[in-house]
Amino acid sequence: MSIVDKIRTAAFDAIAALYQYEGATTNILINATKPEFEGDYTVVLFALTKPLRKSPDVLGKELGDQLLQDHPTLFTSYNVIKGFLNLVINQAYWVSFLEAHNATTQFGKQPATGSKVMVEYSSPNTNKPLHLGHLRNNFLGWSIAEILHANGNEVIKSCIVNDRGIHICKSMIAWQMFGNGDTPERAGTKGDHFVGDYYVKFNDEYKRQVEELVQSGIAKELAEKEAPIMKATQEMLQQWEQGDPDVMELWTRMNSWVYAGFDVTYKRIGSDFDKVYYESQTYLLGKDIVEKGLETGILYKKNDGSVWIDLTADGLDEKLVLRKDGTSVYITQDLGLAQQKYEQFGAEESIYVVGDEQNYHMKVLKLILQKFGAPYANGIHHLSYGMVELPTGKMKSREGTVVDADDILDEMITVARGKTEELGKVKDFNPEELSELYNVLGLSALKFFLLRVDPKKKMVFNPEESIDFHGFTGPFVQYTHARIKSVLRKIEEGQGTIQTNPVFGDGQDTLLPLEKQVISQLEQFPVVVREAGSELDPSKIAIYVFNLAKGFNAFYTEHSIANAETPGKKALRLKIASLTASVIAYGMHLLGISVPERM
Repeated sequence: MSIVDKIRTAAFDAIAALYQYEGATTNILINATKPEFEGDYTVVLFALTKPLRKSPDVLGKELGDQLLQDHPTLFTSYNVIKGFLNLVINQAYWVSFLEAHNATTQFGKQPATGSKVMVEYSSPNTNKPLHLGHLRNNFLGWSIAEILHANGNEVIKSCIVNDRGIHICKSMIAWQMFGNGDTPERAGTKGDHFVGDYYVKFNDEYKRQVEELVQSGIAKELAEKEAPIMKATQEMLQQWEQGDPDVMELWTRMNSWVYAGFDVTYKRIGSDFDKVYYESQTYLLGKDIVEKGLETGILYKKNDGSVWIDLTADGLDEKLVLRKDGTSVYITQDLGLAQQKYEQFGAEESIYVVGDEQNYHMKVLKLILQKFGAPYANGIHHLSYGMVELPTGKMKSREGTVVDADDILDEMITVARGKTEELGKVKDFNPEELSELYNVLGLSALKFFLLRVDPKKKMVFNPEESIDFHGFTGPFVQYTHARIKSVLRKIEEGQGTIQTNPVFGDGQDTLLPLEKQVISQLEQFPVVVREAGSELDPSKIAIYVFNLAKGFNAFYTEHSIANAETPGKKALRLKIASLTASVIAYGMHLLGISVPERM
């Protein structure tokens, strides 16, 4: 139980004893005390004055006296200022906390709950490489999965690959027209980039053909339908659905090129999955659900044979779930896949990491499943995230203006190299170590920058800003970790072993403000992990580790560890440094980021 939880429970018990209060503990608001006032934590009294019929000052004094009486080992004093009860925590609490967790390598991780959660993320298309938007998706998905695991859940990471449809046929037609039998190996190009180039070629040729038809006197709308390359693509899609051997062979071959490219990128960014689904294997799912819906009256059939659901009473609209020719739409497939995932894994919760342009679709999916009474319907959560833009604006894959994930990773490594060389602190690194450091810093800067923002918000990614060693960045946090490790190594080298046995608090030692600040920050980490899991928001972890790093740097600037005033002080500060390094390392791990031992 964190100190905030302990204060809330103690305050609730005291109020109940004093006033026979029967409200909820959640009505008791606890904040960190403002720096200008004496105290560590503050009980906000305003919400309690009316139900308890007490003025803020009287309530504060009576509650403060009761807390000191009931918990003399937790509280040492209090003051009341304008409706705020400011409590001073006994320094013995902070010291005992530090002693209890100093050897913990994963402080903040909760015991197993028995709950099972599936997190679906990435969802690439096989007509193009992963791009910057996919990176935010992958980083969010992986981090959320790890944070949920840290909260005691069993987590299954899944991915649905969009490997069929008109988009892949466009790349296939373009390769037939312009490829001359070329392959990624012969072209010296990564497979996903190779196929993506033909998707761009398709669009270029399509535009040319449409313009040619328009100039011949055909209306643009008709020209877009009659362009030979588009008609050929639509015919190929029909052939694929009919299982034409030649089309299937080409589809399999080109997808294999893409998968090989994806695997390289996934390995590079540290993304992995326990289960991968393919749309080519799931697009026929859901039709049995449609039949059940028709039988029960949840769905209805129009005169043309198409099947719909009426959601107007729920504030939405009518939604097509099966075309008049009996073919599926995306919602049909998603209904079937949701059922298949539940039957295979039995997860109580299923989290979809999907961009905010699909907000409506995800609302419809959950609502339909709820109407069907699916046991997993209420457990569906849409982690809706905003798009990533560059300083130059939005990206468009069909026009070839998207920044590919591999290109942005290469750029980040280049920026990391330049920034590190500016600092000039890695002269003792050999070339192999430098290469590894640049890779770690570049990827970490990218991940941290994309995860430090609330997922719901759109964001602009700036490579130079993301790797500033003095800003709100991953490298700043990594540098703090490396700095702590360097301090600990030097002390250990100087005295053989790190001595943390001397007792702090022998009557002469008192916790200084900056010491207490870092310890109290460390103590709050499990609360942050819990909040990040319940709100599906890795930015809470990123903000926390950044503030912890800042807090430690402020402490270390003012107070020496190796030359501390007393043996007890030295032992205390070593424990502060050691636990800070451990929490930074674990916190960054939850973001998918590694921390170097030296920089």
